[in-house]
Amino acid sequence: MTSNNPNTQTADLSQYGSGSYLASDVTVLLDIVNKDAVADVPVSQKEALIQSGKRHYSDMLTLEGAPSAMHEQLYIEALEQGKVRAATDIANLAYTLQQIFQTAVGHERPLILVSLVRAGLPIGVLLQRALADADSRHYLPSVHYGVSIIRDRGLDPVALQMILDSHPHSPIVFVDGWTGKGAIYQELARSLAVFADPNHPHFANIFHQGKDVIPLLTLADPAGVAWLAASEEDWLIPSGLLNSTVSGLISRSLYTEPESGLHRSVFYDNLIKADHSLAFIEYIDATRRTLSALLERLPTYQHPRYQTADLIDSLAIEYDISNRNRIKPTIAEATRAILRRDPEGILLASAHHPDTILLRHLCAQRHIPITVLGDKILPYQAITLIKQRATDD
Repeated sequence: MTSNNPNTQTADLSQYGSGSYLASDVTVLLDIVNKDAVADVPVSQKEALIQSGKRHYSDMLTLEGAPSAMHEQLYIEALEQGKVRAATDIANLAYTLQQIFQTAVGHERPLILVSLVRAGLPIGVLLQRALADADSRHYLPSVHYGVSIIRDRGLDPVALQMILDSHPHSPIVFVDGWTGKGAIYQELARSLAVFADPNHPHFANIFHQGKDVIPLLTLADPAGVAWLAASEEDWLIPSGLLNSTVSGLISRSLYTEPESGLHRSVFYDNLIKADHSLAFIEYIDATRRTLSALLERLPTYQHPRYQTADLIDSLAIEYDISNRNRIKPTIAEATRAILRRDPEGILLASAHHPDTILLRHLCAQRHIPITVLGDKILPYQAITLIKQRATDD
């Protein structure tokens, strides 16, 4: 069970696990497969297959290893540096949800949090903990799920239907860690379009904030597409520095055709000793409980603003990039791209910003060129450009 309300029935979904989180934190609606049954594709080969169009990124994995000692140290420093901000943002997001939904949800009709795997998972778990805090001003009955979303292929429709079947009268809010260019927002909007007819039986589950309003919540929203976000700044979100070891030891999701079941994932049991998932949650949640600042009701937006679209377009022209997927903005996405992809170079707003220490360390380690562009790339602090691969046979 993942509800902070003992009367909520989700027995049909109880067979699903929670990664390395507590069962009370989240139910992850993924088909967990043995990592030994998944082909471990080297980064360079994966990049060539993706860019040639021969394989989609969600059809293959580069299996993760444990972060280096330097990577671990930089994560710990980022956690210490960002704990109060992260805790404050979570408290304000929870308070805003409580203010919006307090009359619409209850013990028989909880708010449903659907975190987008993987970056949404730590944020969703923190929100679930905050909403479950009966001693706070933001207590709200809620249930939390983790669901796969894949660029070009959408939100897992099997998982979403399972949630709707289990909670036919509950409003759903989708949770992600941050926005980069807004691509996942667009994927989410496309996936939810099937519910947009007001006569659809599940219209109110999705479009409870108004017709065409996609209820996406993020911790940071530099792209300006979220319905609700704690800020629009690109900052060093600690959970953005690690992959599975801060996301319940769950791999990036692998696509499965809907008729075959849920999207798949690998559980990295070999990384248990390096796992920070629960420690991250408990540290930020404990910090939240010590906050003394007044809670703030955050603004919501009915429509996306796409405030960085012109910047992305200009960078694509300047660097002769026809596929926007090769542009990875935000500190978190830029870092993950260096770890998982084959980068051509990094663009920074500042050569010495404390939030990009890990990025600069990784670039030095791998001899990746850095270009400092100043205010030109704001609000982003960092952007990774993925190397163009020859696609000829």
